[in-house]
Amino acid sequence: MTSELTPELTPELTPEPTAAGSRPVRTWAVDDLPALDFDPLLIELLHEEPVARVRLPFAAENEAWLVTRYDDVRKVTSDPRFSRTALLDRMVTGMTGHMVASKAALNYADPPYHTQLRKAVTKTFTGQNAKRLRPMAQASADRLLDAMELAGRPADLMRHLHGPLPMSVVCDLLGIPEEDRAELASWPDLILSSGPGPESSRAAKAQIHGYIARLLERRRAEPQDDLAGELAQSLAEGRISVDEAVSLAMAILISGAHAVRNNSANMVYLLLTRPDLMARLRAEPELLPQAVDELLRWIPHRNGVGLPRIATEDVEVGGVLIRAGEAVYASYLAANRDPSVFKDPHTVDFDREGTGHVSFGHGPHHCMGAMLTRMESEVMLSTLLRRYPGLRLAGPAEETVFQSKGLIRGPKELIVTW
Repeated sequence: MTSELTPELTPELTPEPTAAGSRPVRTWAVDDLPALDFDPLLIELLHEEPVARVRLPFAAENEAWLVTRYDDVRKVTSDPRFSRTALLDRMVTGMTGHMVASKAALNYADPPYHTQLRKAVTKTFTGQNAKRLRPMAQASADRLLDAMELAGRPADLMRHLHGPLPMSVVCDLLGIPEEDRAELASWPDLILSSGPGPESSRAAKAQIHGYIARLLERRRAEPQDDLAGELAQSLAEGRISVDEAVSLAMAILISGAHAVRNNSANMVYLLLTRPDLMARLRAEPELLPQAVDELLRWIPHRNGVGLPRIATEDVEVGGVLIRAGEAVYASYLAANRDPSVFKDPHTVDFDREGTGHVSFGHGPHHCMGAMLTRMESEVMLSTLLRRYPGLRLAGPAEETVFQSKGLIRGPKELIVTW
């Protein structure tokens, strides 16, 4: 006589989590990819080995974990057992051979210290402030495109719009005078290089540090309603130190100018190479905010990964045991293409609804400038669509040159005519 166990009585068999020693190590060269092609290794790992061992181009410590699934990425980036501060004494295999941010930076902080630093700039990064800056961004976009038209066709949108507009907005945010802005323009690119350029990166950081320190001194003497003024007030009240105030301002200036420039240009490049998407936005301009959000999800806006975290105790992630002291990278790019979360994830779908993307990060390190970034992208796209019904690339799409060895992906030039 045989019998079957009912489902309620069937013992749940939970497999033992695997650890580092049983995993092969993938060498991830993070080579430059054509245009907006997605990294094939990320797709492979997402489907076949969502918690994997990798070695990146700069290998001080030879290996790290790479997490690619949406739920696992959200866990690693919000669980306090994974620390950014613990990176300060480590040189983990990475995208660059030098530290991009200063050690006092927000990126290397954990709560509650991280929370304290963010509070120093809370007022600046509100939806209301993004609305306040929007007319200024629109005026800058119109002025820049007027100058582009005077210069004649064809024109490089990187030089005429995507480069200067985000720098203008972040300078408006900080309160940097017009006459000082040209001096700052090239520094973010020098700092955010994945190549072996530590000397130029350090020099640029020192120059920005000195400039911002002087700006904060001016704001302490002459308060104004801008980010520099907010930081100067926090400094005067003893809530942050000079190094912390300068580090916060540097992070905002560098990421605001560099990342928005490249990602907004990626959006325009995609629309110029997908006339069906461009036509839809021209026909339904009210769709633009939703379309920008989908483009933020779909576009592979960076090479490789950002900063890792260090496990402070043993933690199981996706059936894999990550030991205390091991480094873990979380790929927001891969998480945004997780088919268990996003239907047809490799398709650009302006009607997509449901779960939100993680292009701005997740957890304590979620990007403070998300609303500002969306606003700038909407201003640039809507203005180009409105002013230039015949906007198109001046040559074949494959002739558009993309930047090489940058942490943030984007066109080096975007030559258009209209």
